[in-house]
Amino acid sequence: MSTNEERIWNYLIGKGLSKAGAAGLMGNLFAESGLSPKNLQNTYEKKLGFTDDSYTAAVDSGSYQNFVRDSAGYGLAQWTFWSRKQNMLDFARAAGKSIGDLEMQLDFLFKELSGSYKQVLSTLKTATTVRVASDSVLLNFERPADQSEAVKVKRAGYGQTYFDRYAAAAKPGNGGNLMGNSPLVNYTKLSPNHSGKRTHAIDRITPHCVVGQCSVETLGDIFAPTSRQASCNYGIGPDGRVLLCVDEGNRSWCTSSNANDQRAVTIECASDTAEPYAFKDAVYQKLITLCVDICRRNGKKKLLWLGDKDKTLNYSPKSDEMILTVHRWFANKSCPGNWMFARMGDLASKVTAQLGGSTSQPSTPSAPASGLGVGTVVNFAGGKHYTSANAAKPHVIEEYDGGDIVLNGQLTMRVADFPELAFFKGHTLIHTDGTSNVYGWVDASAVSASGGSAAVNYTVRVKITDLNIRSGPGTNNAKKGVIKPGVYTIVQEATGAGASKWGKLKSGAGWISLDHCEKM
Repeated sequence: MSTNEERIWNYLIGKGLSKAGAAGLMGNLFAESGLSPKNLQNTYEKKLGFTDDSYTAAVDSGSYQNFVRDSAGYGLAQWTFWSRKQNMLDFARAAGKSIGDLEMQLDFLFKELSGSYKQVLSTLKTATTVRVASDSVLLNFERPADQSEAVKVKRAGYGQTYFDRYAAAAKPGNGGNLMGNSPLVNYTKLSPNHSGKRTHAIDRITPHCVVGQCSVETLGDIFAPTSRQASCNYGIGPDGRVLLCVDEGNRSWCTSSNANDQRAVTIECASDTAEPYAFKDAVYQKLITLCVDICRRNGKKKLLWLGDKDKTLNYSPKSDEMILTVHRWFANKSCPGNWMFARMGDLASKVTAQLGGSTSQPSTPSAPASGLGVGTVVNFAGGKHYTSANAAKPHVIEEYDGGDIVLNGQLTMRVADFPELAFFKGHTLIHTDGTSNVYGWVDASAVSASGGSAAVNYTVRVKITDLNIRSGPGTNNAKKGVIKPGVYTIVQEATGAGASKWGKLKSGAGWISLDHCEKM
């Protein structure tokens, strides 16, 4: 679980303070309260007959009515003057939180800085030395009775300790992660299901749908058992509260891909239980805010959505770029659901705008005039095919049977290792001997798009009641009826809206979503 100082540091950095500014402010808060949000001024503990905890509880319950006028310093910044204590009390009650809640006090602190102390805030955002930031807080925000040089040096020294501890930890090349987690976290229940420290710097974010309007407490319980063998870094409940499930610096088990999870912050979001798995507005808005925070703490100024699996996985993000990925690219799932999938571009644009970066996406080669592109499944009519001087003589397989492919005497592509080969059963395949980096090409006149579908022949068990049958692969095609739970034969696969994969029924009745089927 994050310490108070980690949470405060990450919060301040997330609000745009410079590292020197955050450290200078924290040094002053430490001098005032030891970074304890429940701290009651020591001289008033005996005077009022309270401890830090009992004072906080009495104010929260209403049994102590003199919080505003008792002149006792309280909280992170030791708020003392009656009007500021009244404002903080009103702020806490409006938020439905304890007067001693850390997150509430940080929000109130930033509200004050953004209102009556704009010049202090400006200094904290631009400061390049801890001393400059610390002096600004001391002289213009805290204003203690003793503002001597000795006090200035002492408080700046506290601040320098935090700078050395956290700013120095954000070394170039490690993604800039500041040894902590998001300050937006409301509830922590750490899952044992993770692989420890990441082997790759954070440069991806992967939002998921929970498939249920689960609270953060419920979501934490779901990922708590080791038998679950799954987890996430963060979760967002239907009320917008945030769960910390796996420390951000650790690899969660979330996207069915070790390579993606090693570099992605994974976020499970409460959703409806049926397609399109819609999020409540509170969830989506908090997702935007959380992504902004993750990007800022990892030194990123842009969040990119490229919209295509191959483009994304082959793209090398710049040092200030974060990339969005989705679970459906790595497993036979519709996650994050079509509701969120349709908003990935919007998410990237809104996050980037808040980060102050450019919303333009990396340029990608346009598709050929034929409409064919990399990854398109085509029908091959035969005729000439070619190979470059760097490629071995290609081999042609007519009417591929779906089995292992012998490339040469030493190399074989086995279906067990490349299950996607099943998609190309019945097609003509052209391959090299497996030692070349260049495959070759065919005349454009000899190929035509097949609609992204591939001939197959296997059985599935329909797992849900009243699964819709569509006239074509996708929810944008007309409904032709429903199919009951049972075993059916699939003769063709295709991609389309509303599911990660569609299957054509052997009966000719139409197409069904394979996301709701179990392959036999």
